[in-house]
Amino acid sequence: MTIEILQTHSLLASCEEALAARYTVHKLHEMTDKDAWLAENGPRIRAHAGSGVQADLMDKLPNLEIIASFGVGYDNIDTAAAKARNIRVTNTPDVLNDAVAELTIGLMISMARRIPQSDQFVRQGKWPGANFGLFSELTGKTVGILGLGRIGKEIASRAQAMKMRVVYYGRHYQPSVPYIYYDNLEEMARDSDWLVVIAPGGKGTEGIVSRKVLEALGPEGRIVNVARGTLIDEPAMVELLQNGGLGGAALDVFEHEPQVPAELLTLDNVVLSPHQGSATHQTRDAMGALLVANLEKHFAGEPLISAVV
Repeated sequence: MTIEILQTHSLLASCEEALAARYTVHKLHEMTDKDAWLAENGPRIRAHAGSGVQADLMDKLPNLEIIASFGVGYDNIDTAAAKARNIRVTNTPDVLNDAVAELTIGLMISMARRIPQSDQFVRQGKWPGANFGLFSELTGKTVGILGLGRIGKEIASRAQAMKMRVVYYGRHYQPSVPYIYYDNLEEMARDSDWLVVIAPGGKGTEGIVSRKVLEALGPEGRIVNVARGTLIDEPAMVELLQNGGLGGAALDVFEHEPQVPAELLTLDNVVLSPHQGSATHQTRDAMGALLVANLEKHFAGEPLISAVV
């Protein structure tokens, strides 16, 4: 008898194919009466593939052994509840570092050089009658990185390649990196032209980019968020973008995504992206392969590749 696993949302096609080749997969998100199905079949489920698992679902899966999450962030999994139930949790770190770092620099260049606006300028036939204007560049600017973890370090190295000065804020000073450390986020924002947010989500970081931090970044400062929308005081950010208190924002994530504040859609000093940090063929395939590999390791009784719990 094959091992039975549960999905609660769609995954990449290659990942779903790999899961189906190894296990009996049940797709809860495609079922009409989910509660009835769980009541009858929940005890047979030994693994969950995907993310977004809370304690109430764990209660309906009494024999759940492992949650293999698709993504590096796991703030949408109740890890405390999983630990209390002896449920292992894995994620997919490292394989997406380059893709997220690339998008971050892309968002910065798009904002500094106003690439979305210049594209529209040409498409609308305005070029023959006017010059587009002069704007900013990254060279010589200071970028403050909130969260110098694996992805943060990749962003930092790319920023250095753009001849930017790199500083960082985090819970701890890292003696192995050559960048200036700040133990006060507001002070770092005041010293930065760009603030890149790439810290983990969760209760410990909610609203860490407060109004005071945004005001310290100032009218010439720009913020880039490729982490979680909850890290920024979004209403304060919108207000400051509207009144000139903040120079600009390049956002791949939002507090209540996929809903985006209507005010942002009308502003010319923002660049918006639909949570695409890891969205490349190469990276998503690697994430799916790591998810499957963690499940294989677990059911073979071997050490997990990327354990969270």
